[in-house]
Amino acid sequence: VQLQASGGGLVQPGGSLRLSCAASRRIFSSDVMGWYRQAPGKQRELVASITSTGRTNVAVSVKDRFTISRDNAKNTVSLQMNDLKPDDTAVYYCNLRTASSANYWGQGTQVTVSS
Repeated sequence: VQLQASGGGLVQPGGSLRLSCAASRRIFSSDVMGWYRQAPGKQRELVASITSTGRTNVAVSVKDRFTISRDNAKNTVSLQMNDLKPDDTAVYYCNLRTASSANYWGQGTQVTVSS
């Protein structure tokens, strides 16, 4: 499975960005889609994940600011990021986890929040 992420960039604090990720194959109902991020010198961390039924798991640090969504018909997952803060600066990675726990990763997209 190949995952193609897009939508990163430079934004001022308080601004918004929308990340999108397209899968190269049909997203199965058993697949969990998600976004992770890795800041310089830090470990990769979960930002948000979503199941096919819409159940989400969102990191406390971004709750109420970030929204994850998926479109099974288009094989995409998106992350709407509002009220961005400098601490949100990181490389964001799209992830697909299958029912057998195989993990697939996108190439990463840089998000920089700075004035």
